[in-house]
Amino acid sequence: MTARRATRRLRSVTAALRGLLAAAAAMGVAELAAGALGRVSSSPLLAVGAGFIDLTPVWLKDFAIRRFGSDDKTVLLIGLGAGIVVAALGIGVLGRRRLAWGLIGLAVFGTVGVVAALTRPVAEPVDAVPSTVGALAGMAALTLLTPGARLFPKPTPESRDAAPATATPAGGNATEAEVRGWTDGPGRRPDTTGPEPATAPEPAMEPEQDSEAERVPTPGVEMGRRRVLLTGAGVLGVAVVSGVSGRVLLRRGDVSSVRADVRLPRPADPAPAVPAGAQVRVPGMTPFRTSNADFYRVDTALVLPQVDPRDWTLRIHGMLAHPVELTFDDLLRQPLIERDITLSCVSNQVGGVLAGNARWLGVPLAPLLRRAGVRPGADQILSRSSDGMTLSTPLESVLDGRDALLAVGMNGEPLPVAHGFPARMVVPGLYGYVSATKWVVDLKVTRFAADQAYWTRRGYAERAPVKTFSRIDVPKPFARLTAGPITVAGTAWAQHRGIDAVEWQVDDGPWRPARLAPVPGIDTWRQWVAEWDALPGSHTLRVRATDKTGTTQPEHRSPPVPDGATGWHSVVVTVT
Repeated sequence: MTARRATRRLRSVTAALRGLLAAAAAMGVAELAAGALGRVSSSPLLAVGAGFIDLTPVWLKDFAIRRFGSDDKTVLLIGLGAGIVVAALGIGVLGRRRLAWGLIGLAVFGTVGVVAALTRPVAEPVDAVPSTVGALAGMAALTLLTPGARLFPKPTPESRDAAPATATPAGGNATEAEVRGWTDGPGRRPDTTGPEPATAPEPAMEPEQDSEAERVPTPGVEMGRRRVLLTGAGVLGVAVVSGVSGRVLLRRGDVSSVRADVRLPRPADPAPAVPAGAQVRVPGMTPFRTSNADFYRVDTALVLPQVDPRDWTLRIHGMLAHPVELTFDDLLRQPLIERDITLSCVSNQVGGVLAGNARWLGVPLAPLLRRAGVRPGADQILSRSSDGMTLSTPLESVLDGRDALLAVGMNGEPLPVAHGFPARMVVPGLYGYVSATKWVVDLKVTRFAADQAYWTRRGYAERAPVKTFSRIDVPKPFARLTAGPITVAGTAWAQHRGIDAVEWQVDDGPWRPARLAPVPGIDTWRQWVAEWDALPGSHTLRVRATDKTGTTQPEHRSPPVPDGATGWHSVVVTVT
């Protein structure tokens, strides 16, 4: 019995591995098909991942951003990969019992990929091809890996070796010979009319070494095993080669080299110089200007859109007297302005780091809209990126005189691909989800009552001005300090209103004013610094800011949904 159990376990493991190899072949061939078509969005893994992002509840999205930051997409893809592995193993086990069940499982695999690909915002009918071809390849692989299998095999004594005793037609328990007589051959049935055969004496127990699991394999069995191993190796090879080839083909559209050749014009209106002292010189302090590599990234794109500026156009339409369509060269021929602007994400928690300050180069958006002739009643700009993502921006925030841009440059170079190359929106004073469309290709002037964007359909506010915010950057939470003079410093922002004052507190003591560093304008964050004569013990440091409208950051903590987090940031330190 132990040998039989081991044999069954081995067969189950082998069947599960067959399912895994078949799924790998399906995914690899699907990637190859997506690469051949040049349709990144049709890749099953990416399409299903994007669909998962769309279906993710807001609380889970915020948790992922809070917990993993810019690595949230990597974690999602790893999780999807693990789910596919588990499902593939299950398909293999099902296929051991009935090959048809395994094939149906792979067909479901393909159907999910097709539905996910066809429901993407930029989907075309051809996007169904990779998942369909991949599913067929997986089904063929599973069939090849299961030699001699039938879709619906007839029961055999071997498959019933663990089944309860079989009743004979006349009642009682069937012997092995009777079972064979009952099942072997078309139309053959045991003869129940003759006299009952004499009961043979029960054979003695066979020695354990003669069990099936320990018999010496015959040459035919060895040949069969070798054939299965070779077939498995071939399927694995197809999966790997197809998958790698598909990824290489999908990278054909990489625009990094094109971006490197872009030469941006000098601004007609350069940014004001950053005042000396804008950067607080304290070890561990946040840089006043965030590098492109360190600038936060929060979006729904699992793969960065690759938009060639030679093919890029921006359509400006909707409630306009004169719709406009611009090429990238048209955009560069416009008078460009340069500004230092801080962007921040609505998902930023109290004390969070989802904010960055950069020098942007771009075309003022308000003059473009005014020349196009905005019709009365319009109150929204619905912007769309090349991957179909939509954001909504209050029209009044673009036309009220602030430096709302169609940006083409960031910190003295063309926009990085991760930050919207070749063009994106930048509107100071609003959270990114209503102002910072990357890879922008379409601006529709409309009404909030007529059109909803991606995040507003998920419960976020239509209008989302940045809230007054401050944090302690130095010392870090749970730092161990030495008693005596300690520098406390941090960053505060209230874009398009500006920071007027920052106060800090030790434990529950009085609020103390901090020194503010100078800034080039009201659209950037502002650094602050203070000196603390620290005494031994555990202490809690807090900070709050007041903007130039006289509004002080509230103490009450609220979550990011629907229009940004609130609350005082605090850190606990130990002084020895």
